[in-house]
Amino acid sequence: MTTSRVEIKEARAIDLHITADTMTVELSDGRELSVPLSWFPRLVYGTQAERENWEMCGDGTSFHWPDLDEDIGVGGLIAGSRSGESKRSFNRWLKAKREGRGLTIPELRAYEKAQKQQSAET
Repeated sequence: MTTSRVEIKEARAIDLHITADTMTVELSDGRELSVPLSWFPRLVYGTQAERENWEMCGDGTSFHWPDLDEDIGVGGLIAGSRSGESKRSFNRWLKAKREGRGLTIPELRAYEKAQKQQSAET
């Protein structure tokens, strides 16, 4: 019995479209992949302008949203992976967004550290 070898090529993104409830990625091999926006809560809670401000990274292997501090890999989308962010982390991020503070992990940690120091001093 003979077996054939299959060469697996990594699909890369060539474009991205976001609606109110869906994210669709156009892949270099001609496929389109659509996933529910609800898989990525930061995108759901972002404004339309924040969702539209994305960057393609790694020659089409991932996307980055600087205004939302969100990164999504194409391989994960193909595998059906949702956001792996913990509920605690997301709630911390959402609170900062609503308060108009920085949203990156270092900014969130610095804020929490300052809050703890302020509480200890009073």
